[in-house]
Amino acid sequence: MKAVQVITTTGPRDVVVREDVPEPVPGPGELLVEVHSVGISFPDLLLSKGEYQLKPEPPFTLGVDFAGVVVGGAEIEGMAPGTRVAGVGAYGGAAELVASPGIFTFPIPDSISFDEGAALPMNYLTAQFALAERGSLKAGETVLVHGAAGGVGTATIQVAKGYGARTIAVVSTEEKAQVARDAGADDVVLLDGFKDAVKELTDGRGVDIVMDVVGGDVFLDSLRLLSSQGRLLVVGFAAGQGIPEVKVNRLLLNNIDVRGVGWGEYAMRRPGYMHQQWAELVPMMASGVVKPPVGLTYDLADFGQALVDLDERKALGKSVVHVR
Repeated sequence: MKAVQVITTTGPRDVVVREDVPEPVPGPGELLVEVHSVGISFPDLLLSKGEYQLKPEPPFTLGVDFAGVVVGGAEIEGMAPGTRVAGVGAYGGAAELVASPGIFTFPIPDSISFDEGAALPMNYLTAQFALAERGSLKAGETVLVHGAAGGVGTATIQVAKGYGARTIAVVSTEEKAQVARDAGADDVVLLDGFKDAVKELTDGRGVDIVMDVVGGDVFLDSLRLLSSQGRLLVVGFAAGQGIPEVKVNRLLLNNIDVRGVGWGEYAMRRPGYMHQQWAELVPMMASGVVKPPVGLTYDLADFGQALVDLDERKALGKSVVHVR
């Protein structure tokens, strides 16, 4: 079968599509899924470069998020053969067939396409974990979202809206501003001068939560925007400017928190936790507030180019590769 593989960790251009990969044999508790779409994720990019904390031995198959149809494997309630599903794993999803553990696989409603399904698991479960578990988000609070036109950013906007929050999106261009608006952001500001713009939008009060996937220079200004008992959620460092530091007296004086968000390690060590998260998202999908914005789409042979475009920050929303 075909699979997108890393032969040597000199990516992202060097990933290849091979046709001589054996078909997987599902083990206990695993479903055999016929994959239709694969989401392009930041871990895929890092894996292709050998820069991810997880370092599988090449050759290995990329693909964190995927969506398709159950065609066999274990008997799991709600996921019989023919069920449309989305799944997530550390890697291995970018193939024609995947043996996916049932605890990491989720039914998707008919209102969600395969492309949208492949955009759901990592980004939306990360957003739900960040906002509800780590951020203790309450209805009526205000969430500031950095990198708001990307996959995690648009997911955060929609999940926050699902929980009844106000969202303020921060983006770098007018094109990205439209993506954030289309995702449901209540207000959008440009990165240049965002601190003053947000203060004006909040009448000087600031925000309750900052979702920071960017790091770098925006970090300190984001801290300054937190209202009393505000929480800054550290999700990533897409700016590539090094890991920011904070003087803890600032936290003490303003009664604010900086909280790490490491969803993958937390969720994968707790069987059943992801399905609890998914249950939180299902009514949001039903209401339409969660509807993943799909950006660029690619053929399977162009998986490497999709990673290059992500690396060059050309991706808006979630990029998706078509397997079938």
